[in-house]
Amino acid sequence: AVSSLDFACCAERDRWPPEARLIEAAHHGDVLEIKKIAKELDVQGHGIPVTVANTTYMGMNVLHAAGGLGRLPVYRYLVEEVKMDIHKPDTLIDFTPVEHAVKHGHLPAIKYLLDHGADLHLQRGDNTLLHSAATHGQSEIVKFLLSKGADVDAISDLGTPLILAALKGHPSTLKILLQHGADPNKVAGLFGIIDVALHKSSVSCVKLLIQGGANVSGDNHLAKAAEKGLTEAIKCLLEAGANPNVVDRFGRLPIELAVEYGTREDVEILFPFTSPISTVANWSDDGIISHVQMEIKQLEDDNFVEKRISDLKQQAAEAFKKQDYLNASVFYTQV
Repeated sequence: AVSSLDFACCAERDRWPPEARLIEAAHHGDVLEIKKIAKELDVQGHGIPVTVANTTYMGMNVLHAAGGLGRLPVYRYLVEEVKMDIHKPDTLIDFTPVEHAVKHGHLPAIKYLLDHGADLHLQRGDNTLLHSAATHGQSEIVKFLLSKGADVDAISDLGTPLILAALKGHPSTLKILLQHGADPNKVAGLFGIIDVALHKSSVSCVKLLIQGGANVSGDNHLAKAAEKGLTEAIKCLLEAGANPNVVDRFGRLPIELAVEYGTREDVEILFPFTSPISTVANWSDDGIISHVQMEIKQLEDDNFVEKRISDLKQQAAEAFKKQDYLNASVFYTQV
């Protein structure tokens, strides 16, 4: 995109081709400079408007480049005087002018382009303008697009705008989407939205999603929160009814993960909600901590690891012979 042409760092601007200088002038919203360079380029005598409209550099025309700083005078000149096509995408990243304006976060430019016919519901690879704004945490743009009728639950390959806001850790944007009726349980892809927020370690997003009705069952959110040491997320999930007795794919409970990756506080929070583990002789905070620490030391012993893998394979084989496929699967996933 034009933003990849770092105009500020280019020391030898006068040696640039005029096409590049024209794009730079549009990027900075300098209408007088645009006209001056277009006059220099117009060797065939087509006129300044035609030259401005037809000149490109690295796949971009001046209307695409105007999204750099989003200054309205250059949009008015290019759209109202030059009569440039606001629907035409660039040939570099296939973005239309309004997509460039959203990408760079220029709300007045977005309003202007939509008022002059840009498509609010434009989809590029399943992504809408709302997806782009949510990804970049552009809360005011998100609010504006929703007020104009953008689909709050539009699905792309990566999910809804809400999922993208959670993925990038933008709580203020996420809150606006929820206030406008976004469905926190509309899933696209392998992961639920709380898992996505936990991956970003965004406790604020987790809290907002739970308040907004996100499902805390199904995916083992507590295990992820414990593994990341997210104390406030653990509290929030427990209060919402998350089950602390579900193991992760390696057979570890959230409380065991809290011992290994979190803090004693996390262990103490989870302990009253966790069912006793049969292999832990002393069922207490100290008992579970000692038990997990001993297991960690054993796992550092190569001989112990080999024996453990062998035992698990044997248990899985025996369960399979008995047609106990559920336990066989559990044992195999721990190998």
